[in-house]
Amino acid sequence: MDQPIKKLVEQLLESYTQCGGIKHLSGASLPSKNAVAALTQDLLHLIFPGFISEQQISTRDLAHETSVQLTSLQKRLEREITKALEQHPVKDQHAESMTLAFLSELPKVRRLIQTDVEAAFQGDPAAANKEEVVLAYPGVEAVAVFRMAHVLYRLGVAFLPRMMTEWAHSRTGIDLHPGADIGSHFFIDHGTGVVIGGTSKIGNRVRLYQGVGLVARSLAKHVERDDQGQALVGKRHPTIGDDVTIYANSTIVGGDTVIGDRTIIGGNVWLTRSIPPDSVVVFEAQQVSIHARNRMAGDWII
Repeated sequence: MDQPIKKLVEQLLESYTQCGGIKHLSGASLPSKNAVAALTQDLLHLIFPGFISEQQISTRDLAHETSVQLTSLQKRLEREITKALEQHPVKDQHAESMTLAFLSELPKVRRLIQTDVEAAFQGDPAAANKEEVVLAYPGVEAVAVFRMAHVLYRLGVAFLPRMMTEWAHSRTGIDLHPGADIGSHFFIDHGTGVVIGGTSKIGNRVRLYQGVGLVARSLAKHVERDDQGQALVGKRHPTIGDDVTIYANSTIVGGDTVIGDRTIIGGNVWLTRSIPPDSVVVFEAQQVSIHARNRMAGDWII
């Protein structure tokens, strides 16, 4: 071994000894990020048959293809859930039963996702057809992954739900915590920068635009946590009623904040209090100044 490499190895080994919290050695295996990413991609195959794969699936072969996919998914998902349970056991539950419980929810999840696709198509005049919505809209993909991850979250599976939604986050720029409660016909338009916290509750037929945040107030430095490491602070994120539209870059803060049904929140609004139903909330303090261009100083100097 070259001397510089030998020295570097020694330095890294020393850092492994000194720096706790960012190493996991000689213990039970953690879920694999690569495996969970592949599982999430393959679950999308089941949700949107014929959309994800490069080869078209015929109706005649659909039963066989679905059986093959489910068999593979069951084995691989059970392996990752086993790893999660070794770190954070769930009383009276084991990986096989939790895997089957999750997979059995997929038909119900597909029905919910169908409403999301319908909402995107009906809500965007630029959508040519539903095929374009499924193929090209990041909000549809992020919400589809969220809905599957939410099932695992409710089952009490550690790690995997967040890993799934963070995989979608990295692809779409949309950050949906799997613990959120989201109703049907949910549409995120454009989507980049949307953040929905884990105790958010969202009603039916809600539309969000890019940059919207449903967030919590900052926690104190030291908070009480349960044996799973979760903060014991109750509901921290807002509640959004039915038929609400929230325009770009608005932020709604706090677990006590409730946005009433059929309310419209304009762009760039910061809200920390509840709003009654049938309201329109706008930010009116801004002013636009218009000046003549100084052409001698450059095209964009005013």
